Amino acid sequence: MITLYHLENSRSIRILWLLEELGLEYKLVHFKRDVNSKLAPEDFQKLSTSGKAPLIIDGDKTISESGAIIEYLLDYHANGKLRPAPCTNERDLYNYWMHAAEGSIMNIALVAFIMNRFDELCPFLFKPIIKIMTSKTRENYINPNLEKLYDQMESDLSKHTWFAGNEFSGADIQMGFVMLVFEKRAKLDQRYPNCQRWIQQMKERDSYKRAMEKNGPFGIL
Repeated sequence: MITLYHLENSRSIRILWLLEELGLEYKLVHFKRDVNSKLAPEDFQKLSTSGKAPLIIDGDKTISESGAIIEYLLDYHANGKLRPAPCTNERDLYNYWMHAAEGSIMNIALVAFIMNRFDELCPFLFKPIIKIMTSKTRENYINPNLEKLYDQMESDLSKHTWFAGNEFSGADIQMGFVMLVFEKRAKLDQRYPNCQRWIQQMKERDSYKRAMEKNGPFGIL
């Protein structure tokens, strides 16, 4: 049986959702974030060398990194589901969004998160200086890159129902966590109607609902 070591409100939401989407039998080991640091608890960090979520064990295999886990589960447990045929336009889109989600998109989210933490945690005496630094970073890097990204997503989703065409795929699961983060913290709002339509479609899937019931209320650090 597959065991998912799941950290609440983390990338492992992707794997929880995929397991539910595929209807696989699995054991869920659920971890809460540390109240103060907001990081994975020490018990979770001991499970792997990286100490990062998600992590699955399937027989004698231990696999981390959400993209690698998605591809593994689709290879071994999906019977051809959730991945377009090779050498098609849909497969090209699938490959792009699967890799872009972590290769470039989440880097923007990470910088935004760090800037938010600077604003929240810096000593009061230094707040004016820190605010100047974080506002300049948002103005010169985060916001322009988010606008380009949102425009690209909006354009692609105006042409087809899901990220890899008109059929739901693993690329949508990979991008789902990204969309949740940006909707919550980065103004992915009604100015982007096709992105909003995609988010609503995601939230209406029964597998997503079951996954989020097990995750608990979604909150961003």
